[in-house]
Amino acid sequence: MKVIQFPIARITFWFVLGILLAYYITPSPQIAFTLLAIVSVVFAITYFFIVKGKSLIFGLLTLLLSFMIGSCTWIVHDDTLKTKHYINQCPDETKQHTIEISLIEKLKSSAYKNRYVANVKSIDNKAAFGKILLNIDRKVNTNDLKIGSQMLVKSFIVKNKKPNNPAQFDYGKYLDSKSIPAQLYANANNIRIGFLEDKNMLYYAAKIRERILRNLRKNNFHDAELNIVMALILGQQQEISPEILHDYQFAGAVHVLSVSGLHIGFILLFINFLLTGLPKNKRGNLFRFAVVFISLWGFAIIAGLSPSVVRSVTMFTFVAAGMCLKRDTNIFHTLLVSILLILLFMPSFLFDVGFQLSYVSLFFILWLQPIFSKSWTPKNRIFKYFWDILTVSLAAQIGAFPLSIYYFHQFPGLFFLTNLVILPALGFIMAVGVFVIVMAVFNYVPKLPAITLEWSIRILNGTINKIASFGQLVIKDIPLNMYMLISLYALIIAFSLWFKKKTYNRTIFALTTTLIFQIVLIATQFQNQQQSEMIVFHSAKNSIITKRNGEKIDAFCNGELLAAISENKILKPYLIANFYHILKKEEIRNTIYFAHKKILIIDSTAIAPKNYNPNVLLLRQSPKINLTRLLQNYHPEIIIADGSNFKSYLKLWKATCRKEKIPFHATAEKGFYRLK
Repeated sequence: MKVIQFPIARITFWFVLGILLAYYITPSPQIAFTLLAIVSVVFAITYFFIVKGKSLIFGLLTLLLSFMIGSCTWIVHDDTLKTKHYINQCPDETKQHTIEISLIEKLKSSAYKNRYVANVKSIDNKAAFGKILLNIDRKVNTNDLKIGSQMLVKSFIVKNKKPNNPAQFDYGKYLDSKSIPAQLYANANNIRIGFLEDKNMLYYAAKIRERILRNLRKNNFHDAELNIVMALILGQQQEISPEILHDYQFAGAVHVLSVSGLHIGFILLFINFLLTGLPKNKRGNLFRFAVVFISLWGFAIIAGLSPSVVRSVTMFTFVAAGMCLKRDTNIFHTLLVSILLILLFMPSFLFDVGFQLSYVSLFFILWLQPIFSKSWTPKNRIFKYFWDILTVSLAAQIGAFPLSIYYFHQFPGLFFLTNLVILPALGFIMAVGVFVIVMAVFNYVPKLPAITLEWSIRILNGTINKIASFGQLVIKDIPLNMYMLISLYALIIAFSLWFKKKTYNRTIFALTTTLIFQIVLIATQFQNQQQSEMIVFHSAKNSIITKRNGEKIDAFCNGELLAAISENKILKPYLIANFYHILKKEEIRNTIYFAHKKILIIDSTAIAPKNYNPNVLLLRQSPKINLTRLLQNYHPEIIIADGSNFKSYLKLWKATCRKEKIPFHATAEKGFYRLK
């Protein structure tokens, strides 16, 4: 792979490694910057006075310097290390604070909350800063809330915590990666909306989006189609209905709803078309680039500066520079420089799933699509057009499917058909859509293009719905851990190299990676077979307990939950992520034996047998008991209370256990309990 030989590729790789180290280890800022200073001095001395840039030592120092810059970049952008960050001004989570905030982004609403990202301005009248997630009760009228709106919230600052159950999506870690370390919960009683607004760049971008929406609605644009237009062209997915989103996911077309290189490419071509009359001299080329630059980054701001938009606009800015200044641009260089620049200013994007999928897909398209395209060259133009679509789709899916399986545990079997249908139509929809959106900014919506756009979106949604109806062709519940992900990518790269040129060394490499992947599979299975554990899950209204021996699980629960326990949203991620399957389903009994330990379970009946010495006492369904007397009779090693208990009971039991000096584990507070 020639791309690996590029110096910028090695520099970017070590820069990314530096970010990863700082993210997972969190080194001391003083140590990190001291090491950066030392490496920089040694690098400068080596370059100017010893080897003048040409030696193995200089190359190693360059990579080490890239690594240290990556680590320090993450530290510089980690606002929680700064004393004025709000997270460092409220160490006591049990204390209420009066927080002044301003809204900077609207997120997709949940069933009970409207959600926003906000900037903290002060806490208890003390200056503070940092991003926080605001959850507002849906009973509160939020129609007047806009980006830039300021408000006072009197509430608790809830720091992000780990998921309550094993293998669940770690939403707290996801927020941390976006520099949002805590959340606020507001209702009508503790929120006061101010009249002032922060009129910054995001405020004006939101105003432009509101104008577009308002003008399109005036022209009787239906909401279902309008929401797709806002996603396709401006990357705003907040208002798309769950049903439509589900259809796009099952059809393998959800990438269309995120503004990507394909969308930005259409915009670049559209702008260049409008500027075809400019002279081809130096001044004309510079003016053309200036217009393209302002247009692309203006679009990025209006679209909310999401990772996918920033990535695409950054990359196409370099492409536009090459086109306008008449210089050849190596597309792999462009790709790597865009990664480096984006992560230099926004290192948290590295942990964004969309960012990862976009770059991996684009890399494999640039690498593999030309190889696939050359394998067969149709003479008919129509056949060639659809063959190019197929090869692009295949290359993108080869690159993206390991990450998709790792994060989402499913694979759309109809992605070929979906792309054959969507991509030809998408060019037309984007062309008409961009024109209508630009006109809407100036308070004018041409009727015929608007109707054409609406009907095109309606037909697109109907087609996607039809494809998604073949749900049996969506492969679901595919387990894949990190070790398997890495070995699978090694396998894909090895066979791609072998497919490109069948040499002896590449054959050995392909066979070796195949063996490594098999070893990882066998090792994962062997490790699972050697383990056993009992888990008390956290469930708000029910009790779920599992006993595992190897890959086989005995599940304990009650009522209607028992029949559909395999599809339970709490238990299913645990089964998928770890290759487990349920062997037996049973009603919860009063006693369970596991690992030579006796577990006594007391439920709402409050039946407690005499002359019984349990190692673990599990309380469920809020039993009315005298816990002090039980502890004196049973002397358990630990008390567990699952999520089916009243909060008031948990508070009382916790105080009792503290008094009796017995460990107390409430799943509502600490998450699931694992016994090995």
